[in-house]
Amino acid sequence: MKKIFSKKNVRLSTLTIVFVGIAITAAVAICVGLFSAVYSRSVLRDATVSSEQVVAQSTIAVNNYLDGMKDKLSKISEQMYKSESIEAFRNDIAVTTEIQNDIYAILIYDENGNILNCVSENSNFKDKICRDLSFDKALYATTEKYILTPPHVDNLFKGEYPWVVTIALKEFQPLYGKNVYIAIDFKFSEIAKYIDHVGIGRHGYCYIMDADGNIVYHPQQQMIYSGLKEEANANIQSLKDGVYPEKDKIYTIRTTQDARWRIVGVHYTEELRLERRTQILVGIMIALACSAVITVIMLFLFSKIVNAPVRELVRAMKAFEEAADTFEYKAPQQTVAELQILNDSFEHLVKRTKELMEKVRNEEIVLRKTELKALQAQINPHFLYNTLDSIQWMCEQGNDADAVKMVGALAKLFRISISRGHEFIKIKDEIQHAQSYLIIQSFRYRNQFSYTFRVDEELEDCLCNKITIQPLIENAIYHGIDRMVDEGEIHITVQESEDGDVLIIVEDNGVGMTEEQCKKILSKDRSDSGGIGVKNVDDRLKIYFGEKYGLQIESELDVGTKVTVRMPKLRKEPDNEA
Repeated sequence: MKKIFSKKNVRLSTLTIVFVGIAITAAVAICVGLFSAVYSRSVLRDATVSSEQVVAQSTIAVNNYLDGMKDKLSKISEQMYKSESIEAFRNDIAVTTEIQNDIYAILIYDENGNILNCVSENSNFKDKICRDLSFDKALYATTEKYILTPPHVDNLFKGEYPWVVTIALKEFQPLYGKNVYIAIDFKFSEIAKYIDHVGIGRHGYCYIMDADGNIVYHPQQQMIYSGLKEEANANIQSLKDGVYPEKDKIYTIRTTQDARWRIVGVHYTEELRLERRTQILVGIMIALACSAVITVIMLFLFSKIVNAPVRELVRAMKAFEEAADTFEYKAPQQTVAELQILNDSFEHLVKRTKELMEKVRNEEIVLRKTELKALQAQINPHFLYNTLDSIQWMCEQGNDADAVKMVGALAKLFRISISRGHEFIKIKDEIQHAQSYLIIQSFRYRNQFSYTFRVDEELEDCLCNKITIQPLIENAIYHGIDRMVDEGEIHITVQESEDGDVLIIVEDNGVGMTEEQCKKILSKDRSDSGGIGVKNVDDRLKIYFGEKYGLQIESELDVGTKVTVRMPKLRKEPDNEA
């Protein structure tokens, strides 16, 4: 192969012309195949017609059986209505049960299912019946006109347990002076024998199901109950009457006149196809064999020259989509000119894409670092000025002790704020930073508010973004407590959430905010006082950890505000470039 195409690349158009000529040879085999397919469809149509006819005849037989049951029930009802006494009626129906071989028992029930009268060819009536399977109170109460039960075992008599189906009718009878149910237990063996002998093809059959998809009778009943065979009744139940060809079966469905039962015919078509297909396969085998050999050889060559390189290029493209940053590609030498162009272009695309990705990655890292530094650099100059002014005032008043405390708190505040350039500090250091801020503000506001800290000791060594709590306290003082007449309260809590995150909660009893104000405060670029701001705290958390983390503000007017900070539990400082 290499010697044939080593001097010059072959164009795809040339290969197309060559393989079209070869395809003409293969078309002969295809035509034969089409003929076979048409013949098979003809066989399928014949099988469909046959299945329809058999199921239609079976449906007529079942309808006649049901009509006969109803007719006999009506006659017994008329006979009971004309009888002068219960004993006379009993004698009359005793004759009926002897003559009619398909009637096993005639029963009269009251509305509660108590047997008022019973006549059967079996006189050994049980003394105690645990459950009368011929009377279903729910079915009897909800069915109008004729009541038809599923086939069941008659368990009213000793020594015999025949398979019966019960048909019943509710009406007022003068003999009893009330509404009663007249019921007949018909032997189901008659219709079962008929269904057993229905055949569709060699192995096809019919069975009966009810409107709810439950099997009433199946020729292979034992296999169904033992789980060795099953029917697709769930799908068949939703189908209308008609013929439904499947892969290897034809389902034919017909519903009885009263719509209680459905006759389903199953015809196995694969055996029919195989039998008739064998008759034509011998004649076309030689022609197909010759065409197949030529086709296989030419398709092998085409696959080697065109398909294999295309599949290799597709695999390379998928690998590039999955891991573009680490993917390397070198265009292989191809026989087909168009494929060579595609491979060379893809190699150039890979190189260019990786260069652009590296450029974007570097620009994004620089932008993120700049953004973080800008967020951290927004320290409130007014706060520093006011604090120094307060210290000067204390010194002038001779209040050196408070001035020393205030200077010490200011020093700790700025020491932790700087934290050697680190973005993340331990939670205990962040708490100390917040305490220093509160000490300064307590002097400035002359003890206008009180504050408490509740910190889980197991979380003190976890890391958090520095200057996270101070902006929230600042917001609580300036927007909540500063406007109050009574003494304010600020509570800072650090605890672990149920899903393992760290929660920092800052609560106050200030004037509170509306829902619109809560949304607005998270949309500001800076706090009103010019500090780092609540939104900047939320932004930094989302930049580092994603949209799941950040702030949640809950507030109610004249009650107070609760700000919850959610962040992951960190033991090690994350990489800024991650």
